[in-house]
Amino acid sequence: MSRRAAAVVPSRQARAVRLGPRSVAALGLVSAVGVVAFGWPFLAPPTSTLNAHAQDAPWLFAGLLVLLVAVVAATISESGLGAKAVAMLGVLAATGAALRPIGAGTAGIEPMFFLMVLSGRVLGPGFGFVLGSVTMFASALLTGGVGPWMPFQMLSMGWFTMGAGLLPGPDRLRGRGELALLAAYGFLAAFAYGTAMNMAGWPFLGELASRVSFDPDAAVPENLARFLAYCAATSLGWDLGRAVVTVVLTLTLGPAVLRALRRATRRAAFETAVTFEDR
Repeated sequence: MSRRAAAVVPSRQARAVRLGPRSVAALGLVSAVGVVAFGWPFLAPPTSTLNAHAQDAPWLFAGLLVLLVAVVAATISESGLGAKAVAMLGVLAATGAALRPIGAGTAGIEPMFFLMVLSGRVLGPGFGFVLGSVTMFASALLTGGVGPWMPFQMLSMGWFTMGAGLLPGPDRLRGRGELALLAAYGFLAAFAYGTAMNMAGWPFLGELASRVSFDPDAAVPENLARFLAYCAATSLGWDLGRAVVTVVLTLTLGPAVLRALRRATRRAAFETAVTFEDR
């Protein structure tokens, strides 16, 4: 291979956090509990005692999730979230929290999501999960959006950002192919995020919307039909706006943001051990 050809081959991408066995186990645990917390209306049979507490269950899961997310963040931090990674986490979380209110209440214009996709891609799944959770927590404090839905938002955004870090080709895929991959992921994940949050809030409806609300006495197919009707009636347009904005910003601003993140990652030298010499 010539010197010129070798120069264009991307080097191995550094990770702000390398997940160890404990971190992976903690992520697996919180994800399993999260699936139950989001999907319990479809997992519990009509005769289950859980359905008798349909209005209490979301509160119980909200309290459980915030504890588990905190445990996962602490576990990942112990596995190597050093001072430089914490500084970058603070900058990106503050930027994402500041971006979230832009366009709030206007057809799903939420530029924060594209930054989460690109950050997760460059900095890896472990850092991505912590970044997504912390950013959503900070934005909730900034916008006054603190409530029982916040832990669900933190977990969903953690999954959203972590998923970008798990996409294939982090060390070799660059250019238009990478942008197309990130745009496609952002489009689908924006809908997945909206659907997950619908599942978290849907059981709260009670009798407010009888045709689309959760019915503890109904079978799973009937509740699934009610849920799909609820999504179509309340959030389909919002989710589409979020997905389109994420794609447009990824394709237009993505190259510059990816270069900036990779440059900052190289300069931070996350995987280089800090040593002290005697003088």
